[in-house]
Amino acid sequence: MKPEILARYADRPLPRYTSYPTAPHFGADVDAAVYSDWLGTLPPGSAVSLYLHVPFCRSMCWYCGCHTTITARDEPIARYLDALHREIALVADAIPGRLHAGHVHFGGGTPTLMQPGQFIALMDALRARFDFNADSEIAIEIDSRTLEPDMIAALGQGGVTRASLGVQSFDPVVQHAINRVQTYEQTAAATEGLRAAGVAGVNFDLIYGLPHQSVASCLETVAQAVSLAPDRFAVFGYAHVPSFKLHQRKIDEAALPDGAARHQQAEAIAAALVDAGYVRIGLDHFARPDDELARAFASGTLHRNFQGYTTDACDTLIGFGASSIGRLPQGYAQNAVLIGEYQRRIGEGRLATGKGRAFAAEDRLRAAVIERIMCDHRVDLAEVCAPFGASPGRLIDDSALDQLVADGIARRDDNVVVLADEARPLVRVLAAAFDQYLGQAPARHSRAV
Repeated sequence: MKPEILARYADRPLPRYTSYPTAPHFGADVDAAVYSDWLGTLPPGSAVSLYLHVPFCRSMCWYCGCHTTITARDEPIARYLDALHREIALVADAIPGRLHAGHVHFGGGTPTLMQPGQFIALMDALRARFDFNADSEIAIEIDSRTLEPDMIAALGQGGVTRASLGVQSFDPVVQHAINRVQTYEQTAAATEGLRAAGVAGVNFDLIYGLPHQSVASCLETVAQAVSLAPDRFAVFGYAHVPSFKLHQRKIDEAALPDGAARHQQAEAIAAALVDAGYVRIGLDHFARPDDELARAFASGTLHRNFQGYTTDACDTLIGFGASSIGRLPQGYAQNAVLIGEYQRRIGEGRLATGKGRAFAAEDRLRAAVIERIMCDHRVDLAEVCAPFGASPGRLIDDSALDQLVADGIARRDDNVVVLADEARPLVRVLAAAFDQYLGQAPARHSRAV
């Protein structure tokens, strides 16, 4: 890619497109009553995904962009889990019949700060209200620094099939700069323990663009991580938004790499993982060739949701917990962000919906176009538009595609739009060309590269 083209686009703040419309465009017109009505239309027996947000950590990682709270005590977690149990019951009561849980994801925060018995009780509550089978995927995010052996055993007992371990960087200089000191040995012990407990899938999360990070330190981290043979990697660019996440002000901005350096780090990590035998998938995921994620990528059936790239084809995602977001056929619904407000609403016996977004006429169409770009790096606009009875020509005319073609980022053959191979890091730039809402709300997005 020409340096001047990379420089022109690399630092643009753009969504990660794990949803469309994106969260900055949610509003208060979607409230608990609207969400309840939406839940009431779900057909009994249909497959859904469940997301449970556990927003607690023992210490704050300064790079973190999640909604989380620091606590040294277990009592706030116990009170919060009581609210989660009540919310599961409230949501299930609003649905006409039992649904099949195809995918379950515990996110955070650090979900494994729960006591082992609390996790088992939560899984029992889900199984009491939703149907599971042998194909149901149950995934959980883990901080290796706080993972105890009895919790590992509970994860196996509870049927967890996949665990995502936050690694970020093994470089001690970088770790101190982001307030997350995590040894290789801690990560290795967690990985080995999870596999011994029957958790078959293990993913590692890495981050580039962190303070004091270099290509050399990124490659050293990859080498150490690969030695533990995870099934998948997710490699994210650090999103520095200190106006939105105040704790990020503790990071020295002068130590952050610029767009060109971020690009070099991302491409060096990608090349090293490909050399190690992983398949590069979409923007930021890597998987072993026999992994179902790699197979979905090869067959064009890959999807993208709030957890990133996935094989989950469910149209409905039900979110539980403070700040969690659900997606139903009618639109998005997000719970109250503040833990206290979430618990108050649930304690009053009502759903905790704080805001959301009902789909406008063209939202599903544009979401489908953006998903194919993000997943496949190409889109056949005529093929995507056909089920919607829409004109691909109008989508093209309304987009910023011509400029991207002129800059060599994309090429167009009639209604087929393809991201140039050398422009792979700019896939979000191409996706943004079809985003009709970009710029209509305050930007809280990460840089394009």
